[in-house]
Amino acid sequence: MNLIDLVEEKELKRGRDAFRVGDKVSVHAIIKEGDKERVQIFRGEVIAKRGSGLGATFTVRKVSFGVGVERIFPLHSKMIKKIEVEKQRKVRRAKLYYLRHIQGKASRLKEQK
Repeated sequence: MNLIDLVEEKELKRGRDAFRVGDKVSVHAIIKEGDKERVQIFRGEVIAKRGSGLGATFTVRKVSFGVGVERIFPLHSKMIKKIEVEKQRKVRRAKLYYLRHIQGKASRLKEQK
């Protein structure tokens, strides 16, 4: 193990990798407004995961008032309080970018049994 791996090992958050692409998650993110902090919940489907170590990120997509909103979160960020898996879905792709182009019932994913 080199020096970089030792430093990264201390900063990694354990238990944050308990979700997969296709799952519906709630991400509790800490938002700073001036000198105050609050927790904002972002609910949606995980459409992509990439990277490893401290640089790992995941993309969450939701539709808000008919407009698709995507947000990329660093997996091991201190600004993420917790990640809750609401529903587990069955998918056969590593990236679900095709969900950007379909709407309504066509964009539903199958529940995992």
